[in-house]
Amino acid sequence: MALSATEQSIIDRLAHDRLKPVRIWLYVMALLVLAMVVVGGATRLTESGLSITSWKPISGIVPPLSDADWQAEFEAYRLIPQGVQNAWMGIEDFKAIFWWEWGHRFLGRIIGIAFAVPFLVFLVQRRFTWNLAVPLAGLFVLGGFQGVLGWWMVSSGLSELTSVSQYRLAAHLFAASVLFMALIWVARRLQPLPQTSPSGWPVVGLVVLLLVQIVAGAFVAGLDAGMAYNTWPLMDGTLIPSGLDAMSPAWKNLFENALTVQFTHRVLAYLVLVYVAWLLFRQHRRGGFAGEHGWLPRIAALVVAQVGLGIATLLTAVPISLALGHQALAFMLLGTVTAYLADTTAPRRHNSL
Repeated sequence: MALSATEQSIIDRLAHDRLKPVRIWLYVMALLVLAMVVVGGATRLTESGLSITSWKPISGIVPPLSDADWQAEFEAYRLIPQGVQNAWMGIEDFKAIFWWEWGHRFLGRIIGIAFAVPFLVFLVQRRFTWNLAVPLAGLFVLGGFQGVLGWWMVSSGLSELTSVSQYRLAAHLFAASVLFMALIWVARRLQPLPQTSPSGWPVVGLVVLLLVQIVAGAFVAGLDAGMAYNTWPLMDGTLIPSGLDAMSPAWKNLFENALTVQFTHRVLAYLVLVYVAWLLFRQHRRGGFAGEHGWLPRIAALVVAQVGLGIATLLTAVPISLALGHQALAFMLLGTVTAYLADTTAPRRHNSL
């Protein structure tokens, strides 16, 4: 028997209500990933990332409990190049950096549990169908892969380098960005919103630009490129400094020349600012910022704040507080743009993506 429009509307609302705990869970997971990124940034800035020289996914959850345990960890650290370089360190100095890295790994384990347990509960409760369960399981795999990437990054600094490879750091941060976006995307696609006409392709350009900028920021961090050329708008006394092509082959300058890496990060920030200004102008001409386009003024405000915070971080030679704020705001901006994209593309369907 066919359902009336009113009956179908009631069924649709009940289905969406049934997914509300799933949406909340996904947003909480996104916040945990953001926290993980911030703690990871602090680990990087305090040069703590190499303090744990082994990867023990299960037993590593237990920190050193005795003086002998601490001494063993300290001796292992003193065998790697960074430990040799930091020969001045005593055991108490080592503990300070150890706890940052242990906390970073511990939070990663908590995220894994916070994903797996509710997922299984929701599956048993049949809050979503297998059409949604499979992509959600894929997010769990992506989160696990992030842990593997993290160890791959750390291992680059255990034999020859005194810090982790900037290439592997960029890969690790990029994977975190994709996971963060995916969580918000799925949550938004389950949101019961009015049907809209698809118009999201210009926003895709902004997403791509932001991802490139975040990866560029990882290279800045990996090379400590923000510690030099702490002036703005001039860089080394000019708008376009000399020495951008000092390395051969030329492509290496984009990833290994600290001058070029910082310059690229600056230029990308200007491009993001101009692109968002164009999106604002375009949408203003197309009918204003009602409905899902209300995201756009918020995005513009975040971009302006992010540029300002980036300049402040540079001018003050990268203090930890500003640097972490800059990194967190970058992810908040990425998440907001992802939500905007999800709301301006094809209409969502409950129990599917």
